[in-house]
Amino acid sequence: MKSDLTSGPPRPTAGPPVSRRVMLRSPLRLFFMRPEVGSLIGALIVIVFFYTMAPAIRHTGSVSTVLYQSATLGIMAVGVSLLMIGGEFDLSAGVAVITSALAASMVAYQLGTNVWAGVVVALILSLSIGAFNGWLLVRTGLPSFLVTLGTFLMLQGANLAITRLVSGNVATNDISNMAGFDSARTMFASTFNLGGTDVSVSIVWWVVLVALGTWVLLRTKAGNWIFAVGGNAASARAAGVPTTRTKVALFMAVGLCAWIAGMHQLFAYNTVQSGGGVGLELEYIVAAVVGGCLLTGGYGSVIGAAIGALIFGVVSQGVVYAGWNPDWFKFFLGAMLLLATLVNMFVRHQVDRK
Repeated sequence: MKSDLTSGPPRPTAGPPVSRRVMLRSPLRLFFMRPEVGSLIGALIVIVFFYTMAPAIRHTGSVSTVLYQSATLGIMAVGVSLLMIGGEFDLSAGVAVITSALAASMVAYQLGTNVWAGVVVALILSLSIGAFNGWLLVRTGLPSFLVTLGTFLMLQGANLAITRLVSGNVATNDISNMAGFDSARTMFASTFNLGGTDVSVSIVWWVVLVALGTWVLLRTKAGNWIFAVGGNAASARAAGVPTTRTKVALFMAVGLCAWIAGMHQLFAYNTVQSGGGVGLELEYIVAAVVGGCLLTGGYGSVIGAAIGALIFGVVSQGVVYAGWNPDWFKFFLGAMLLLATLVNMFVRHQVDRK
């Protein structure tokens, strides 16, 4: 009889057969697991609906208008969606756009400087507001809802009070004749001809920001940190993720987007109404949620938020082109929010089961 020492190690026994459906997921299944799929399907439905109901929306000029409306919302939706994926909100985002525009205008006009000096000051201020929100959040542990609600009220009051104190009015002075205005307008609020149709440069800003945000989220270590802090901040911190730096950077990203949006508004209209921006923060959040971002954080995409902004633009202009009462727009907006939330919950549930 052979010794066990010379018989060699036992051969591994074959385990139960593994189904190829478990080992491999079809490309179609992987596609439907993407967070922006629900918004993409919704966008196609909305586009087909208004293409049928509002023939005027089919014209190239109308398409340009729809994209412009989408871009004015979509620029901010980039920063807001990244912040929501990181598990936080910013209720001050709407008035922060106006704050940035007011700062640029008043610094340039009241100090008699080149317009670009005001633009730079506005950038520093916008980033500082974002940094303040992030710093206060991580230092106090308060919910971002409360922190940014306080910032929202402070900025709203400061916008009105400082503008009235400095200019003697509720709006800033016209800066269209000041040095540097033309070059700044070219950068932030010009149009160019594409296929016989005027296209706003804000659409270019929107596309660039979406591409940059998507790259950061999916191709960099910072993107992994964003998903981690949004999913479970305590676990992310224990794993060595710089949660404080990540959250502050996300709020500053919202500030950067607010600066771009504010500069567009300033140089498109030459003046700024100090009471504007209230309520826009909800539209930014709606675009992000419709685009697949969960309210609980840790899930979503920048592309989805861009699609959400596109749906917003199609609906807002489609209602006008269809000749309907514009009051119905808010109804459509609320319906889209509820439907998108339900779809996102279903998709997330399916992902968690796999």
